[in-house]
Amino acid sequence: MTDLRVRAAGPEDLDAVLAFWKTAAEGTSISDDRDGVERLVARDPEALVLAERDGELVGTVIAGFDGWRCHLYRLAVHPDHRRQGIGSALLAAAEERFLRLGGRRGDAMVLRRNERAQHAWRAAGYAPEEQWRRWVKPLTDGKVVTDGA
Repeated sequence: MTDLRVRAAGPEDLDAVLAFWKTAAEGTSISDDRDGVERLVARDPEALVLAERDGELVGTVIAGFDGWRCHLYRLAVHPDHRRQGIGSALLAAAEERFLRLGGRRGDAMVLRRNERAQHAWRAAGYAPEEQWRRWVKPLTDGKVVTDGA
């Protein structure tokens, strides 16, 4: 097996990332579309981290830092490449990024029903904080909102 390459995604990677998530990620989000991921990479070019082996995309993580908190999203490894250290390498890259930026604690949103992910996050040293509940409100009905609308 060849070496794993971990790098930030560029605009040219976005279609491959979206297709990858359909295979490797659990669930979808309102922002899992070309426009949403394009905005992420344009705003923070180092946030979307990719893992490649032999030129093939095998893993992703979004390591978002808002200047105050470190958020992890879309940690996904292709089913054919799991249990090979790819998730650990992606988390190490994300955590190194957070430390460089002055972050002090990483947090991840993990679906309750995704038991495989729960085990992976726990093995990586993360623990659930049951006292918190995520509150959400969609800001659009799925249509693009423009200035003055």
